[in-house]
Amino acid sequence: MITSQKLIYRLSACCLFAMVPFAANSQTHADKTWIIKSNTYAEQLINLDQKYAPEYGSSQGLSAYDTLISVPTLANRLAERKEEEILAEKYKASLQTEKDAAVKQDLNILISHLNLAFKTQDFESKRKIPFLNATSSIYEGLQTLLDDQTPEKRRAAAVIRLQKYAGLVRGFIPLTTIFKERVLLQMKSKDMIYPSKQEMEVNLSRNASIINGIADLFKKYKLTGWEKAYAVLKKQVEDYDQWTRSNVLSKARTDFRMTGEEYALQLEQYGVTIAPDQLAQMAHQAFTEIQNEMKPIAEQIAKQRNWPSSDYRDVIRNLKKEQIHGDSIIPIYERHLKDIEAIILEKQLVTLPTRPAIIRLATTAETARSPAPHMVPPPFLNNTGQRGVFVLPLNMPPAPGEKESDKYDDFTFDAASWTIIAHEARPGHELQFDKMVEEGVSQARSLYAFNSTNAEGWGLYSEYITRPYMPLEGQLVSLDYRLLRAARAFLDPEVQSGKINQQEVKKILMQDIVQSSAMAQQEVERYTIQSPGQANSYFYGFTKMIALRKDTEAALGTKFSALRFHDFILSQGLLPPALIRNAVMTTFIPAEKNL
Repeated sequence: MITSQKLIYRLSACCLFAMVPFAANSQTHADKTWIIKSNTYAEQLINLDQKYAPEYGSSQGLSAYDTLISVPTLANRLAERKEEEILAEKYKASLQTEKDAAVKQDLNILISHLNLAFKTQDFESKRKIPFLNATSSIYEGLQTLLDDQTPEKRRAAAVIRLQKYAGLVRGFIPLTTIFKERVLLQMKSKDMIYPSKQEMEVNLSRNASIINGIADLFKKYKLTGWEKAYAVLKKQVEDYDQWTRSNVLSKARTDFRMTGEEYALQLEQYGVTIAPDQLAQMAHQAFTEIQNEMKPIAEQIAKQRNWPSSDYRDVIRNLKKEQIHGDSIIPIYERHLKDIEAIILEKQLVTLPTRPAIIRLATTAETARSPAPHMVPPPFLNNTGQRGVFVLPLNMPPAPGEKESDKYDDFTFDAASWTIIAHEARPGHELQFDKMVEEGVSQARSLYAFNSTNAEGWGLYSEYITRPYMPLEGQLVSLDYRLLRAARAFLDPEVQSGKINQQEVKKILMQDIVQSSAMAQQEVERYTIQSPGQANSYFYGFTKMIALRKDTEAALGTKFSALRFHDFILSQGLLPPALIRNAVMTTFIPAEKNL
């Protein structure tokens, strides 16, 4: 999974922040002089983003924005929209006169990005009462500066940013006041869709851990002068959360399900381009096939260990009993990272860089916000040596209604570490992002071409290409994670359509995929309240990668090289599947045939 403190602070009606899209240059030219021209177009949108969302500029390494904050009033939001529409028309005009094919492709990326944003904004402003979580938004804005890879001299700006969020600097009003005004304005409209009660209750219940995490960050980096503003801000967000409970939660819809129009929009944003029913049918078939693939491996492990049951579920339950506690989890992951790198080199799967990958434990606040292993990408605009970081959460808080004793056991056992490393580190997300920084890319592709399908599709494919060389225990759990991704692609749409309920979803996750109750609950929340539609992207992106490889092997025959194929895919960055396929068919395959 990819998460990021490096965010575009888009001022939409539903929330202040949204994930930054990352991608890379398709390298259709022998030289990269075209990138200079492409960047002149992209910089116009970048400057607009930074104007209305200075936190975005900070996240991309631009210190000039460090003391500035977003002011997401309706007036500013409308002003930004007007400037975006003018820019979109400029891009369309340039598309008619531009001769360079690569630059034209980048212009289309920029236009598509803006059009999808307009579509989303229009739906939200006309149909939705927003749930604006001030605590989470403020944490993101501060964490951008309070990070190990942020230069020390930049961190003090977080104190000023904190003061501005609290409205303690002349000319600024509290962010919570702006959010309240925005919500009240939307509530005046008729026939509006209120947030899900479940979504609000879950997120509000976690805000205390997140706001405490802000103080932890200031203490960690030994900053001074923040205490007064923090005390004021803490009271503001607590009061705002109480106001939200009284005025929005009290009217929230008890049915978490999205309308068909909204769910389709979600899928479009995540890069899923087929109907949910069609995807679910494919996923059900894959689910059964993966289970059949797991059976003989589970039988071998049970025989070797003299376990009475060879059912894959029982074998995994036994493997999960071999828990690794506390900080000792990091050495295990670091050791198996080296093991996987050795596999990659021996089997010639992909070209590895000489630099090591970075793995660290999550903070309490990070865990509350992202209670699963994830990759934090590096900045792209002004990278001064920062790299992607694989973050491993521990001691995760129980979900609402869960017992304190009900802990995650899904990431902290040896057999699971193999596939998680392959997905999040190498040859997965870490190589995706850091290669883009090192090789240089056009800004249109490094910032605006991303969707979840192309990113997570490679992550799951990375597990697939390394799994045959893992120990049997690692292979079994890797297949179990692929089983999860197939399950997601039918559980997510089917729970949204009402074909299955949340309790039935959790039962499948715990029984057939052997997840802990805490992990299964997190998955249920993912499909219902946190990011409906996103979970489909793993399986969908994976099927696209497998189909592309199959077609490439058929075209090249004995000339097919997995190493060169994977290196080429990574050289393209996070382009959508259609653009990756076009690059392989028009550039890679002809070049390989001529070798």
